[in-house]
Amino acid sequence: MQKLYLCNQKMHIMEENEVKGRKVTIDIMKANVFALVILVVSAIMFLVPFYLIWKDKKPIDELLGSVSQWSITFILFIVGVVVHELIHGLTWACYAKSGWKSISFGMIWKMLTPYCHCDEPMRIPGYMMGAMMPCIILGVIPAVVALFIGNLPLLAWGILFIASAAGDIWMTWLLTKENPKSLVLDHPSEAGFYIFD
Repeated sequence: MQKLYLCNQKMHIMEENEVKGRKVTIDIMKANVFALVILVVSAIMFLVPFYLIWKDKKPIDELLGSVSQWSITFILFIVGVVVHELIHGLTWACYAKSGWKSISFGMIWKMLTPYCHCDEPMRIPGYMMGAMMPCIILGVIPAVVALFIGNLPLLAWGILFIASAAGDIWMTWLLTKENPKSLVLDHPSEAGFYIFD
């Protein structure tokens, strides 16, 4: 709560200095549809080459993975949801002037969703890096590794984490339209941000 107050206080100070912030948010319902599209596209992008590479190199039961492998993947996916937010925080802390002090974590209980928030503005490239890093670390890299080692549970993990980063992908795409020298401030309660030109 104190961090939220400080965030609002900083925004108020910026407005007093005649810096006009533009609020940019994404619609949650549209974001869910977008996540489904990302899930389908990434599944096609990775499952087709996975099948073509491994169909004649491993027996089908080995290729599909064991029950224990899928169980471990499921448990690690739940842990990964928290790690996703931690990666946001660690990356943004590298670009925020106050570092780790400007990062806070919380939980949206009605959606059982953890979140990470940076309460100070930063340059757009740094914000984009922090937004996309979980997708890269938890999604793209595991999916690519799975293609090389022929592990379907790991591939599923990567695809799911690419899809779970759909909101981050969308916000990053929106930021590509902005001046990279502008400041961006993470919105404290909505999926979006403020732009300060």
